[in-house]
Amino acid sequence: MSKSEAIILFDGVCNFCSGSVMFIIRRDPKGFFRFAALQTEAGERIMEQYGIGPDRPESIILVEQDRVFYRSTAALRIARRLRHGWPLFYAFIIVPPVIRDFFYNIIARNRYRWFGKREACFVPTDEIRKRFVL
Repeated sequence: MSKSEAIILFDGVCNFCSGSVMFIIRRDPKGFFRFAALQTEAGERIMEQYGIGPDRPESIILVEQDRVFYRSTAALRIARRLRHGWPLFYAFIIVPPVIRDFFYNIIARNRYRWFGKREACFVPTDEIRKRFVL
């Protein structure tokens, strides 16, 4: 992974998480972010490489410049690289993580109930496949 890109690990069977990936892709025209579902070989390989245990948190995981970020910190670091007004959300980084993650965890715990779950892992279209780590 080069310094000019980051990898987002996500729950590939979660509808909310897969929708978030598409949201990010549409707002990241320069292709800074690459993606891997946690349930894929590539996702498992990246987790092993960065010491992310199999008891991974219910969280989006961002690997950027050889550092790993979880939960709201990952989400805010992603937002700051998107186009339009999304970088403004990065200002919330000054809020202590315990407070930010409290709200993040509510969504994470309820994501299947609120947004549903797929039977199989998210499969990217040919158009966006190059953005995924294989």
